[in-house]
Amino acid sequence: MTGEPLTEYRRKRREGLTPEPFPPTAGAHPPSTAAVVGPGFVIQEHHASSLHWDFRLERDGVLVSWALPKGLPLTPEENHLAVRVEDHPLEYGSFSGTIPAGGYGGGQVSIWDRGTYECEKWTEREIKVVLHGGRGAGRFVLFPTKGKNWIIHRMDPPPEGFEPLPARLVPMLAVEGPLPADPGEWAFEFKWDGIRVLVWVDGGRARAVSRGGNEITGSFPELRELGEAIGSDQVLLDGEIVVFEQDGHHSFSRLQHRLQVASPKNAARAALQDPASLVIFDLLHRNGRSFIDSTYDQRRSELERMAPAGPSWAVTPSFTEQTAEEVFRSAVRMGMEGVVAKRRASVYRPGVRSRDWVKVKAHRTQEVVIGGWTPGQGDRSPTFGALLLGLPSAERKGVLSYVGKVGTGFSRSAREQLLRQLQPLARSTSPFDQSLPRSLAEGATWARPRLVGEVQFREWTPDGRLRHPVWRGVRSDKAAKDVHLEP
Repeated sequence: MTGEPLTEYRRKRREGLTPEPFPPTAGAHPPSTAAVVGPGFVIQEHHASSLHWDFRLERDGVLVSWALPKGLPLTPEENHLAVRVEDHPLEYGSFSGTIPAGGYGGGQVSIWDRGTYECEKWTEREIKVVLHGGRGAGRFVLFPTKGKNWIIHRMDPPPEGFEPLPARLVPMLAVEGPLPADPGEWAFEFKWDGIRVLVWVDGGRARAVSRGGNEITGSFPELRELGEAIGSDQVLLDGEIVVFEQDGHHSFSRLQHRLQVASPKNAARAALQDPASLVIFDLLHRNGRSFIDSTYDQRRSELERMAPAGPSWAVTPSFTEQTAEEVFRSAVRMGMEGVVAKRRASVYRPGVRSRDWVKVKAHRTQEVVIGGWTPGQGDRSPTFGALLLGLPSAERKGVLSYVGKVGTGFSRSAREQLLRQLQPLARSTSPFDQSLPRSLAEGATWARPRLVGEVQFREWTPDGRLRHPVWRGVRSDKAAKDVHLEP
């Protein structure tokens, strides 16, 4: 395999139509520049139709090559696929540039790492090497599995103190309250009107999970670009997915539409109609280092140093010099939901609703569970009149405490879509822990308490009802068990 000429390399390329190197004649190669200290290796990051890393080892006058879809494994516990590709000329070891679109391997190529290696074993069934480079140093073994597919395995342990990327995590949550008064102890961020997500990036692929633990990556193809931009860095980000109107304000209703779409074809179409953006506000893990026990200031500093920014993602601003009132007024003026104050000395507490984070809203909102609906009248007769709302009972599982009804804030299409979601949940008995007024109960259709929504309202009445609620939308990222009473 390693002694074959570069026939396959030449067959796949057209000299003069690609900037890739072509040796003067087949089999004619310059000597390795690393020959005096050992054979050379190079790893090239290749943004082709699918991001991957090309791993090349100098051997018998050529670069023996594999494509690594996820790059080098960081620990012995993980094995990565390595696809054997054609041998490349030695000159390719210094190549970086853009292969024209439409050509073989079209896309951007850059050198990710290079250096020398020691060969401990080289047979058709097993190749053991020790890499002496910068980012890719370590002891690795490659072995074939089936056809062109090989496995690359890291043999030596990761550096001391290395922590693997957590497989799952529940985000830290804020309490609702007034603006903190202590100057200098708090940082202030805008409160975004979107879907809270944790985003894992591993091997250039991004995976987004909602606060309720639902995988929503397929609904947002924009995240693919984020994964490719972060590249080989292994990170865990905390943020919010939002959809913006043309005037710059975010639209929760348009975001709802995006959450209903999962097939790749429909998601790509929806991304053109209602493009989404990821607003990043925390970095929890990066390349074997956990930042969960680091302070807000430390996490923020590392996030800004990493500085992911692109066409559909950005780091949210963090204000530490301005007063709380100045930031809040700016948020209201810009049409934001409000601000989140974060104690600068606080650590990240997964799954905890902590007073180290305080959300200060420009208007009051409440998550609710739909327990039924009343029949529509007039032009609403094909759908419903109002939704009957509740909060999960603290004493009885699966039972709701009634907090009011909402009949405004719906477009006709929203009513039709919501009814389609509710009809499979219909049941014969009320889910509420008290009897509702006859005017509501007569003719009502009851629903299993599964579907979560959000309303905007003026205040709570003395008997625990929402005053003047307006529907904002379904919260498909939330489960009924997670709904709680906002103060």
